[in-house]
Amino acid sequence: MKDFSLIIYTNLLQALMHADYTFYTFEDWCDGKAQGRYVILRHDVDLKAENSLATARIEAEMGIRASYYFRVVPQSNRPEIINEIANLGHEIGYHYEDLSLFNGDVEKSIDHFKLQLAHFRQFYPVRTICMHGSPTSKWDNKDLWQKYNYRDFGIVGEPYFDFLNNERIKGVRYLTDTARMWDGDKYNVRDKRKSMDVDRLNSPIHSTLNFVNWLNSKPTIDILMITTHPQRWTNNSIQWAKELVSQTLKNVVKRFIISRS
Repeated sequence: MKDFSLIIYTNLLQALMHADYTFYTFEDWCDGKAQGRYVILRHDVDLKAENSLATARIEAEMGIRASYYFRVVPQSNRPEIINEIANLGHEIGYHYEDLSLFNGDVEKSIDHFKLQLAHFRQFYPVRTICMHGSPTSKWDNKDLWQKYNYRDFGIVGEPYFDFLNNERIKGVRYLTDTARMWDGDKYNVRDKRKSMDVDRLNSPIHSTLNFVNWLNSKPTIDILMITTHPQRWTNNSIQWAKELVSQTLKNVVKRFIISRS
């Protein structure tokens, strides 16, 4: 069974259920609804929005709601797909990259942020946002909030500020498929926790099969946040191979960027 296929993605969801995790959107968590042993399932829709529709349908069939964050680029910003994913019951959020788009100009960036937030609110009452890493840009999109406060725009949460780097939240494991693997920290420019101590205490997870096996062991970690990039997940062999080659090249570039920082 090939990793990053929709078949193994379904197996991952089933393993999470069998490990007694309850699924919540990030918006649910911000509203204080997440209780007990749970997972926040987040998707960054960087490219190939149609792949996100495929994962959204699988989740809906399994009674799972997830958070989908869309960029402004046309490969992600597909209104008909965004609308269908919202109609399936999922949360829609803005995957913002305004500071990178405007080369650090905070005034132009915040004007663009407000415009795009209004755009995505046509499909869903967007209340959470999530930064896009923009690894080839020198600008960190989160720095927009050094001058502005996203709560002033009706936003109740941003994962990197309110969850991943919140020192009050203990006993969390964050897993992301960045770099097309689950242990790709060395290729990760910005999508990471400041404190990774909890992750290092547990068994390494490289492949999705490793992930499933870890879940089958009934791990003691009660809170998970999982981030996927649905562009990577497909049963189409040609798309799968293209994504593998593309990600391998991206990883080389990311390692170079990290080595220079």
